[in-house]
Amino acid sequence: MSLSKAKRRHLERRLLDERARALRILGGSVTEQASGDEQDRTGDLTSMPLHPADLGTDTMQQELDASNSTRISRELAEIDAALERLYQTPNKFGICEDTGRDIPYDRLEIIPWARTCEQAEK
Repeated sequence: MSLSKAKRRHLERRLLDERARALRILGGSVTEQASGDEQDRTGDLTSMPLHPADLGTDTMQQELDASNSTRISRELAEIDAALERLYQTPNKFGICEDTGRDIPYDRLEIIPWARTCEQAEK
């Protein structure tokens, strides 16, 4: 059974909201990195780390920020692909790509860009 028009409209709104959230996060990340120098971003009083652990902490934070940006970018790509599926083939939206069964609406409510019925094995 395919989704009703009302449910598809609701999921479209959710996708657009999630897309705006992802763009806001990515935009904030880029703005934060572009503004100020390393000393300003880290809050250090000098450009020379006072302790080697400070340098490690700064590096770890940069790697974490990069990892989060990558994750959000991938999520944004999935959201865009879901919107494309919704607009191109609305009657097939919410159908599991693996089994051809309906994706539970509760799952789509949480992850409106879901392509499958169940979470992938990790």
